[in-house]
Amino acid sequence: MATVSFENVAKVYPDGTRAVSGMNLTIDDREFMVFVGPSGCGKTTALRMVAGLESISEGVVRIGDRPVNHVPSRDRDIAMVFQSYALYPHLSVYENIAFGLRVRKMSKQEIDQRVQNAASILGLEGFLDRKPRALSGGQRQRVAMGRAIVREPAAFLMDEPLSNLDAKLRVQMRAEIGGLQHDLGVTTIYVTHDQVEAMTMGDRVAVMRKGEVQQVAPPQELYDNPVNLFVAGFIGSPAMNMFEGVIRADNGSLAVEAGSQRLTLDESLVGARPALRAYADRTVVVGVRPEDIQDVALAPDTPSDRRLRGKVLLTEALGSEIVVHLAVDTPPASTDEALELASEADEVRRPALNEDDQTTTTFVGRFGPRSRVAVGDQIESAVDTRSLHFFDPATGLGIHDQTEGARP
Repeated sequence: MATVSFENVAKVYPDGTRAVSGMNLTIDDREFMVFVGPSGCGKTTALRMVAGLESISEGVVRIGDRPVNHVPSRDRDIAMVFQSYALYPHLSVYENIAFGLRVRKMSKQEIDQRVQNAASILGLEGFLDRKPRALSGGQRQRVAMGRAIVREPAAFLMDEPLSNLDAKLRVQMRAEIGGLQHDLGVTTIYVTHDQVEAMTMGDRVAVMRKGEVQQVAPPQELYDNPVNLFVAGFIGSPAMNMFEGVIRADNGSLAVEAGSQRLTLDESLVGARPALRAYADRTVVVGVRPEDIQDVALAPDTPSDRRLRGKVLLTEALGSEIVVHLAVDTPPASTDEALELASEADEVRRPALNEDDQTTTTFVGRFGPRSRVAVGDQIESAVDTRSLHFFDPATGLGIHDQTEGARP
């Protein structure tokens, strides 16, 4: 096994495009690291530089202690699992799994032992004589995994391996891959655009944007303490609600005013984010997770200054919860990061329900299943102001304990 490290790595194409820039990251031995981000953020390019499928323009990539910038892909002691499976259609499952070992001229006995062991791990014992066309998508993905396992590499590299599977099978396979990686203890880099995959699979997650790493942290830390507005909006499903408001100081406490709405901030929140006081009478971007917005009928003790008023646009009953879309009279976040996130999600801003199109934001709340709100209702929703997030609109950085926002 081995570590994989990026030391100020960049990929610059002949036309000057920087697909990856200044990447510094170490994936620990046996760690499951996920690269996640929108299309074109550089995550696959970074993976391909480790694999030797892309040249490295600047910096050094190491596998273990060895720089591999100029080492051929076949000599890097890595195994790659592709989105397309890349199986040989004319070969059986056994022959597909054994192919790389035969190229390395291993003995028939060693090949058979490794193939049988991989088949046992992956539940493929009864399929070794079949051709890929006779397998389901999930079974083909297991064959691709088997081909990687038998090589016993220093690292696995996986490029969106589940994107061709249906939703139910993706859930099953991500659990299998996560369990398999844990059992084998192989250093793994996994690329995906699906932040749910990233959150459920990775020991740590590297969020990328425009060729740069924004934040590297365990999944829960990314969710609870996003370093900037982009990470906050990208991580979480449904996504974090964002709007613009002005911080107001009132008798020692702080509140945020946004359109016709006013929320008094919880003292514990202000204590944890002392830099907020320096933003008094300044505009900030406020973020609130959907699970922190609840039907006030289910939380009747919520003070009036910790409620948002809005009109129900849509309800989605999911059994365990109701996802409610609300039109709320607050200015929407309009920073570059917020607009990029909306574009990535292919969002279309709903028509405003008041006279000023710029003052309505669509919020998403996760209401309890006993909520009885209906489309068209004018309602109040309870907001947990202990869990709000704040960002400097000029820098996009989170407002924590630094006067001008947290450092990445």
